[in-house]
Amino acid sequence: MPLNKNTDNRYEILNTYVNAISMDETIRRVEEIIKRGIPTQHVVINASKVNLMEKDLKLRKIVNACPLINADGASIVWAAKKLGVPLKERVTGIDLFQRLVELSDKKGYKIYLFGAKEEVVTKVKKIFEDKYPNIQIVGYKNGYFTEKDEPEIVKNMAESGADMMFVAFSSPKKEYWVNKYLKQLNIPFVMGVGGSFDVVAGVTDRAPLWMQKHGLEWFYRFIQEPRRMWKRYIVGNAKFVALTYKTKRKLKSKRR
Repeated sequence: MPLNKNTDNRYEILNTYVNAISMDETIRRVEEIIKRGIPTQHVVINASKVNLMEKDLKLRKIVNACPLINADGASIVWAAKKLGVPLKERVTGIDLFQRLVELSDKKGYKIYLFGAKEEVVTKVKKIFEDKYPNIQIVGYKNGYFTEKDEPEIVKNMAESGADMMFVAFSSPKKEYWVNKYLKQLNIPFVMGVGGSFDVVAGVTDRAPLWMQKHGLEWFYRFIQEPRRMWKRYIVGNAKFVALTYKTKRKLKSKRR
């Protein structure tokens, strides 16, 4: 049996939740959110974020309050199997982001791009506009600003008329920022996309498809930048595995 399930195919997993739905089901949920028009924060979870939430209770509260949480990392899929959570499939942040951009071109949803360096976000905007003739990018802003700039930035976003905003910050900065300004943004669907802008712009490479299918994207990133990534992936993955087995033991004890 999985950990406690509440509504909407949502299951407890480790210190958070996950919606056990497919990519196509996720897209439909996003469209429902846009139609409803109530500003909604979306997150994806991976081993790194779960590890952060072990110590960062503010981040945990923000993530767990999000009505739609997808399993981004292969680590979450692995943990789900160990803990009896019936995930249908992995829904990666970058794949969902790109699917939603494509959907926006087809259905006329307006989007706002926020984050990364100026040359990156402008390149992403151009790439999307070249690829999708009907796309409506109603605003964009790089991720370099001071706190005193934020009221004007938020005002611009709120007046943009965007249906979706994609925020290319790292965690936990993106979760904090979106949570702080969500109601003021007046944008129905706000999604953190991490380094996705860099991938779209060609600044960083995504793992080959065969590595994606085998859950080895983390290893691809590690071998690209071993000095910077060793703590996140080697130490972090070990912590995540330990947390999973600790949770599994607790579940067994409760069922006795």
